[in-house]
Amino acid sequence: MSLVRRLGAAFAAMLLTLTVLLSAASAAFAVEAIKISRDDNALDLTGAVEISLNQGEDFQVSTAPTQDGIVRRIQVESKEPGKSSNWAVFALANTTDQQIDRLIVVPHFRLVDSGLIWPDLGSSRIAAITPSEGFALDRQQSPDADVFRVTLDPGAVVTFVAEMTAQKLPQVYLWNPDTYKDTVNAYTLFRGIVIGIAGLMALFLTILFVVKGTSMFPATSALAWAVLAYVCVDFGFLSKVIAITPGNEQIWRAGTEVALAATLVVFLFAYLNLNRWHGHFSYGAVAWVLGLGAIAALAIYNPAIASGLARMSFAVTAVLGAVLIVFLGIRGYDRAIMLVPSWVMLLLWITAFWMAITGRLDNDIIQPALGGGLILVVLLIGFTVMQHAFAGGALNQGLFSDMERRALALAASGDTVWDWDVMRDKVTTRPDVALQLGLEPGSLGGPARTWLPILHADDRDTFRTLLDVILEHRRGRISHEFRLRGADGHYHWFSLRARPLVGTDGEVLRCVGTLVDVTDQKKSEERLLHDAVHDNLTGLSNRELFMNRLEAIISIAKTDEKIRPTVFLIDIDRFKKVNEGLGISAGDTILLTVARRLHRLLKPKDSLSRFTGDQFALMLLSEEDPTRIASVAEAIKRAIQAPISFAKREIVLTASIGLITWNNNHGSAEDMVKDAELAMYQAKRFGGDRIEPFRPAFRAVGTDRLQIESDMRRAIERREFTLAYQPIVRLEDRTIAGFEALLRWDHPRRGMIPPSDFVPVAESCGLIVQLGLFAMQKAAEDLSEWQSQLGDMPLSMSVNLSSRQLLRRDLVSDVRSVVARANLKPRCFRLELTESLVMDNPEQSAHVLNKLKQLGIGLSLDDFGTGYSSLSYLTRFPFDTIKIDKSFVDDNAPKRSVLLKSMINMAHEMGMSVVAEGVSDESDALQLRQMGCEFVQSFLTGPPMKPEAAFKLLKEQNAAAAAQA
Repeated sequence: MSLVRRLGAAFAAMLLTLTVLLSAASAAFAVEAIKISRDDNALDLTGAVEISLNQGEDFQVSTAPTQDGIVRRIQVESKEPGKSSNWAVFALANTTDQQIDRLIVVPHFRLVDSGLIWPDLGSSRIAAITPSEGFALDRQQSPDADVFRVTLDPGAVVTFVAEMTAQKLPQVYLWNPDTYKDTVNAYTLFRGIVIGIAGLMALFLTILFVVKGTSMFPATSALAWAVLAYVCVDFGFLSKVIAITPGNEQIWRAGTEVALAATLVVFLFAYLNLNRWHGHFSYGAVAWVLGLGAIAALAIYNPAIASGLARMSFAVTAVLGAVLIVFLGIRGYDRAIMLVPSWVMLLLWITAFWMAITGRLDNDIIQPALGGGLILVVLLIGFTVMQHAFAGGALNQGLFSDMERRALALAASGDTVWDWDVMRDKVTTRPDVALQLGLEPGSLGGPARTWLPILHADDRDTFRTLLDVILEHRRGRISHEFRLRGADGHYHWFSLRARPLVGTDGEVLRCVGTLVDVTDQKKSEERLLHDAVHDNLTGLSNRELFMNRLEAIISIAKTDEKIRPTVFLIDIDRFKKVNEGLGISAGDTILLTVARRLHRLLKPKDSLSRFTGDQFALMLLSEEDPTRIASVAEAIKRAIQAPISFAKREIVLTASIGLITWNNNHGSAEDMVKDAELAMYQAKRFGGDRIEPFRPAFRAVGTDRLQIESDMRRAIERREFTLAYQPIVRLEDRTIAGFEALLRWDHPRRGMIPPSDFVPVAESCGLIVQLGLFAMQKAAEDLSEWQSQLGDMPLSMSVNLSSRQLLRRDLVSDVRSVVARANLKPRCFRLELTESLVMDNPEQSAHVLNKLKQLGIGLSLDDFGTGYSSLSYLTRFPFDTIKIDKSFVDDNAPKRSVLLKSMINMAHEMGMSVVAEGVSDESDALQLRQMGCEFVQSFLTGPPMKPEAAFKLLKEQNAAAAAQA
């Protein structure tokens, strides 16, 4: 028995020890109670709340020790069975002897410590609160927080277990009900004022956008509306306007933050007008806004990520905007300078915002303060935009005087103001013209006579006389151009426009006007004048200048027997073959060499000119003795015959030279040149490489040519010229794609004269221009008539162009007039030019052809492959069709097909269609079609025919097409 009693006593002692240990453990893990008194209006319980996550549906916790030190355990069940809930525990102790009523307030959203990367955008925090004693807590209605009313008895220590609906409690406050009500009312008033200001600002900027229409206002008003939406959501005002279902507050909050970031990008781009600085800014802004649009869509699925990205975008935009504003401000851009204060405020706001969301600023007033600060930033931006948009309003409305208008116009023109104070004899220029001339500053700011030493010697007397006349007559205007010598010795042209100002006594007080540097204009005029009378290649005088000089010399020779001019007409034999064999570059080089050799033979009185491509004219005044003249002719012949080295080969040329010395029978320069031409043509008839002095018998040889010229002039008046039309046929279906208009002359006595006989004569005497205009007008009218009778058929009409027509300034206007008169679509009208014609003056040709192409007409390159064109030149011409010469089609060489295929492929690669000429049989036509050639023109598909026959052919084709349809 004693053993049993001993074991029982030991077991009892063990149980007592275990009970003591459990009590000590419970006391160690009990919640510490927060003591409250009646004077405590607001207590922050956030730090005293213990949070337990994922504790299951039943949660057990030890209560805070009561006044007598007893610790109890309570168990709370989750409202949703089977759910692992999160729990928050805190305890309150009423140390007074009176009952205390308080409100436990847990806000749904708190900007402070919300985070940047994955921000907490708010939600309902507490599902229910269970006290350790007493009745359950009553939930108070509030849209912005979870509010529970609690009553604490005197001396009571109550532990509260809250079932959380989220994993985080941003803040837990214990409020005095009256104090909480006053605080809510105060914040409501503040928020209402802020929202009202934001709404008025957004509405005002929108109205200004409608009235003003400046691109800055829509961007600024969009930013203002985005800020208004943000503060409405942040202050909980939006939920009072529209019904927001629980859980959607995060979407609205993230959406407004994305809108704020996007509108800031748009505002910065529009206000700074970044697209004027570089096109990449436009691409970057569009990509940025599109990216934010994608983030806005993401906000529907994951608002936290979307909000974090929007906050980072807003910060990056502000920083990059600061860099741009500093950069553009240094360059003097006024918009950037005006935006500096607003952007400094924005950067300060972003700094405060960052400190708030990271928890560095932690108080209740920071969130509404940031909302008000954002409104202040937008107000400042709005005022900046209005100040810039309405700056210079008087200028926009024209509210300035005529004097101010003239001053503005003068400042805008950039002209120098020239002011001569006559009474003090002092000339003033603003800006100082001495600096422009490289002289010492102010060196021309003294008396008017100080200008005389630097004036050109030919301008001094005129300048002095002009000023004296103004002073003497006391009226008039100065409009004078003169030259001033710069520090480098070069002269600058200036244009002075001034007028005198007369005082009450009738004397000139001063002359005021403008001084403009017109050096570049004068150089351009001199260059144009030189180019008008000189050859572009050799720099020699052209035919017009030579004839003018010769006419002047003949006028002197009629009164002075000592002057007897001799004219040499020099034509290079077979120069076309040289060009065809070596190309245009070699031909130009050879012509330059010949021109230099001939120029070395001249003496000061003599003159050399380039008449045409390979034809020169020389006027000899230094020699009158026939023997000496013959020696000069031989020297010219030897100079041309001397070998010319080019591309490691020697080229030997010969020339046909005709010459004539003036006598009293020559009435004009034209007569002398015609006689020299007759002598030169006679030398060519004898085989070239010879000198032929003019003999009267040569005129009989040239009678036929003169007769043709005379008959041709009457033929134009009598309308003896007609057009024949040769079809251009599609190889694909053998239908007519168009016609080439060919000029024909039906002479009443001689019958049909071939073009090879009358076209060269027409070109030499200038009648080719009239013939070409007739051919264009007649061909356009016939095509227009055919289309009106047969419907709008896809036809084209091609007309050949001569060298004289191509070089005329009126060619473009003539073509435009022809197409308009015929009521023809420009694409139906085409002009054909040969390679040699285009390459004779490639720069001028390219200029004229580009203008013709702008009219919408077609351009064809005729006789392709027979000239001396360079492909590098051809790529600069706007041709859309090439016509392969018949010599390539008729050639029976083994490599003919390779050459034709290369030409066709090259044309297609350059975007041009191909017409083959001279196809003699069907096999050639089939082969060309297989190579890709689109069109053919030859006697096989149709000879040149009269207009009636061409129209009949078109009617038959049209009828056949209708029958097949």
